[in-house]
Amino acid sequence: QVQLVESGGGSVEPGGSLRLSCVASGSISDKAMGWYRQAPGNQREFVAEINSGGITSYGDFVKGRFIISRDNAKKTVHLQMSGLNSGDTAVYFCNSKFLFLNDWGQGTQVTVSS
Repeated sequence: QVQLVESGGGSVEPGGSLRLSCVASGSISDKAMGWYRQAPGNQREFVAEINSGGITSYGDFVKGRFIISRDNAKKTVHLQMSGLNSGDTAVYFCNSKFLFLNDWGQGTQVTVSS
């Protein structure tokens, strides 16, 4: 089990960019790392994942706007987001998966508004 701490959220205008970071308390090299988001009144939804081999997957709504990356040496995962719109407003959560273990961070708020 690892502790996950997200950062990088904030307020941005439509069309803007943000880079989210997630730092783990322990090694992530053997874990699949991902980002999920939850808007008020909505269920938590999948945003992106990068597995231990570096293979990435994204939610359908991403449409090439986000890039997930990992730095195992720094125990960090990033989510570079561009072309943000109001529909991206949500709390973004970092996730770590290994076998039956599933850990979550506390989340970071992203608000897209003019």
